[in-house]
Amino acid sequence: MTGRDPGLFGPTSVTWQMHGDPMMWVAGIRALYLQALHPRAVRGVLQNSDFRRDAWGRLMRTADFVGTTTYGTTAAAERAGARVRRIHRLLGATDPATGERYGVDEPELLLWVHCAEIDSYLHVLRRSGFPLGDADADRYIAEHRVSARLVGLDPDAVPADRGELARYFEKVRPALAAGPEAREVDDFLLRPPTHPLLLPAREVLWRRVAQLAYASLPPYAHELYGRPAPAAATVTRRLRATGTVLRCVPARLRWQLPPKHVLRAMARLGPGARPAPYKVGR
Repeated sequence: MTGRDPGLFGPTSVTWQMHGDPMMWVAGIRALYLQALHPRAVRGVLQNSDFRRDAWGRLMRTADFVGTTTYGTTAAAERAGARVRRIHRLLGATDPATGERYGVDEPELLLWVHCAEIDSYLHVLRRSGFPLGDADADRYIAEHRVSARLVGLDPDAVPADRGELARYFEKVRPALAAGPEAREVDDFLLRPPTHPLLLPAREVLWRRVAQLAYASLPPYAHELYGRPAPAAATVTRRLRATGTVLRCVPARLRWQLPPKHVLRAMARLGPGARPAPYKVGR
């Protein structure tokens, strides 16, 4: 590959523009809330990691994977996918009710995690004011058949547009529940372990972000968690206000945060590779 390798998606993709937006952090927390509602999937996470002690590390590893597969070279993205597949092959979980042992790389579980992420990224960004039409949203979902392949899924078995994604969620809903593992994730997201000196910041900043992510969940998720959300119009106003504030922070300043995937991609491909909302649909 040359030094100007655009990677798996490239600067003309919807993914390239979306994943540089600061509301991706809110979307990522929404995805965790949603993913936790699949008992088999969340059990695989909690039985194979000390989620409470290393939850921050897990969040950062997920962000690094998304950044690498979006903005890294093709080789870097393929290496990241191979590493995830290798780890998943070694891990299993046990259903405490039946004693059944199963692998965390079952296609059903990988598909749930994938769809919860893509739905959350798309939902939060669009609702917060990121300019994305229906055709662009469909294109984004279709693009992520590539990321689905990286984690071990058959791309042809993955939703390719909004209609297919909606039908997938309708099909899987009977299997969802807010079991003890989901409650553990919920408790962590509301009250993550924090140094005593940072407790005020956790209450003022983090809790508001987590509550906003929770509020943006679909109605059936609120029903399962048993905690009501504000009116939809109120949630949309809060998402738009938060998006407006975060997007006022200069992008180059935001992208200075490690591991600087966007800046490295721009250095590799030139300034024209800069992600920007106005480039969607061009």
